[in-house]
Amino acid sequence: MNQLPPDVPAPYPVIDPLECKSCGRCVMVCPKKVLELGDELNARGYAFTRYKGAGCIGCLNCFYACPEPNAIKVHLPAKET
Repeated sequence: MNQLPPDVPAPYPVIDPLECKSCGRCVMVCPKKVLELGDELNARGYAFTRYKGAGCIGCLNCFYACPEPNAIKVHLPAKET
């Protein structure tokens, strides 16, 4: 799973390669274009979505567009009070 450490101060998507079915919906709805379909295949034979590494704004569009319930989550850092 492409996961960054939990103390990263910016939002970022966490994609489970085994759950991704390569539909591309998350890639299409991302306003910052920080997601892409990778070249690697998962165990089911699908090229899974990858996070490019920076630029996520935490809008959750990818999360809501994904038809697979466990394929993508978005890490949103705690707001400082």
